Amino acid sequence: MAQEHFADRLMAEIQGKRSQVVVGLDPRPERLPPGLLDEARERSGAPPRAVAEAFFAFNRAVIDAVAEHVVALKPQVAFYERFGVEGMRAYARTIEYARRQGLIVIGDVKRNDIGSTAAAYAAAHLGGDCQDFVADAVTVNPYLGVDGVRPFVDVAAEQGKGVFALVRTSNPSSVDLQELDAGGEPLFRRVAALVSEWGEAHRGESGYSLLGAVVGAPFPEQLRAARALMPHAPLLVPGFGAQGGGVEDVLGAFDEQGGGAVVSSSRGVIFAWERAPYAGRYGQDRWREAVRAAASDMRAELWSATRPG
Repeated sequence: MAQEHFADRLMAEIQGKRSQVVVGLDPRPERLPPGLLDEARERSGAPPRAVAEAFFAFNRAVIDAVAEHVVALKPQVAFYERFGVEGMRAYARTIEYARRQGLIVIGDVKRNDIGSTAAAYAAAHLGGDCQDFVADAVTVNPYLGVDGVRPFVDVAAEQGKGVFALVRTSNPSSVDLQELDAGGEPLFRRVAALVSEWGEAHRGESGYSLLGAVVGAPFPEQLRAARALMPHAPLLVPGFGAQGGGVEDVLGAFDEQGGGAVVSSSRGVIFAWERAPYAGRYGQDRWREAVRAAASDMRAELWSATRPG
């Protein structure tokens, strides 16, 4: 049975849910809701296991709260790797739970290497002998060239999965490398053109490729340029909210139908009860409601701005 094309599934989810929201699952022990970590310590004892148990309990509650409002979830693997085997078990359980809820999962792993090593990374995170860490899509670093990206694209094509290559990231110091002159144009533009070329043979019925790109919200001019250079690449736009990107900044990522891109927020949603207006409206005791409201508000704000009338 043929696997559904990743981009076709993503675009269908955008239209079906009237949402372009991705929520990042980046838990931190010091910012978990009151009592969650203490309860895990009572059940599990040792700190790494207790933290991992608390992470999964938190993620499960967040997923339940946002499921109707988002098209995908994006767990960042570093927050789990930090706690060793137990942390990675929480990562695997999070992926499994999210997919049982019918949600797309983007493994934010930013992997890359060349040859057989890249192929091994692709098997681990997109489909191979073990399914523990397999997500629906992954982020990769394209700066090793096509021989570092092709193994991921090949596995994704076989498995009905997606790949998002880093093109213009949202961190401030990205300008030091990604804006370097590369033959008369910024380096990120050269990378964008290559990503478009590498993904052209893998377009689905939606017109979009399984190879997309990560382009940060805090740089709206570069985001518009990246969209023009990669007309068939789904864009994953991080940096919304806590990193300074707003709705006006991300409009250049979308096509005329409000598709073609998804916007990611992590801290702004999963820790919503800590900030206005949700802190005053809900507070710590009703943190799940704050998370749900933040996801719902982000969904409505983006959809209204990208689908006028």
